Amino acid sequence: MRLAILFITVGFFDAVQAETLTVAVASNFAPTAEQIAADFTAQTGHEIRFSTGSTGKLHTQVLHGAPYDIFLAADSQSPRMLEESGEGVKGTRLTYARGVLVLWSVAEQASCSFHFDDLGHARLAIANPTTAPYGRAAKEFLELTGSWQRISAQVVYGENVAQALHFAATSNARYAIIAKSQSLEAKLPAATCVRHIPEETYTALKQDAILLQRAADNPVAMQFLQYLQEPATRDTIRRMGYGVP
Repeated sequence: MRLAILFITVGFFDAVQAETLTVAVASNFAPTAEQIAADFTAQTGHEIRFSTGSTGKLHTQVLHGAPYDIFLAADSQSPRMLEESGEGVKGTRLTYARGVLVLWSVAEQASCSFHFDDLGHARLAIANPTTAPYGRAAKEFLELTGSWQRISAQVVYGENVAQALHFAATSNARYAIIAKSQSLEAKLPAATCVRHIPEETYTALKQDAILLQRAADNPVAMQFLQYLQEPATRDTIRRMGYGVP
């Protein structure tokens, strides 16, 4: 009986010690982050609550005091800037994934050509280059391949790369330039075009994470950052369409 009481007491103590972290995550990585969080919760009991959006928008929210513990950005610049300004905890920045671009469409008879010969009066969706690293990389690719000047009037901008995908998935754009990881989502309609965009045509999409000052003394937040680097987590990230450092 005394052993049973001790077991119940210890179980109750563990339960009340469980914490909930609030993590800002770039929209392209959200599905992968949800999978990682589910595994983390199963192992530790700690919950993860996500706020998703473009990296630029989330960065601005951090600067204005949004209550985030960790920032999973779609670039390396934003976490570096937060570290330099003091909003991020020095020495905690790490690269957790490397993004890859693909050209994607559900349009009938999509040519999948980087010259966009079949675009006509249709539209090409990309994330907003001003706030979203994947949009910035997409624009770099279009400029380098000589397409930008010719088709820029037909480019439509999603607030983030998730919205760019939505435009193409709902046939509001003929093509979208999105993250490879998004193209693997099972819920998407059948694609007629999924073409890998050569990584030498845009600045590397190195995605960094950083611990934010709100969680500077939170061991659970540090534990989650370390969990991102575990071999099993890296396998999950790779399986979901990313490179890993």
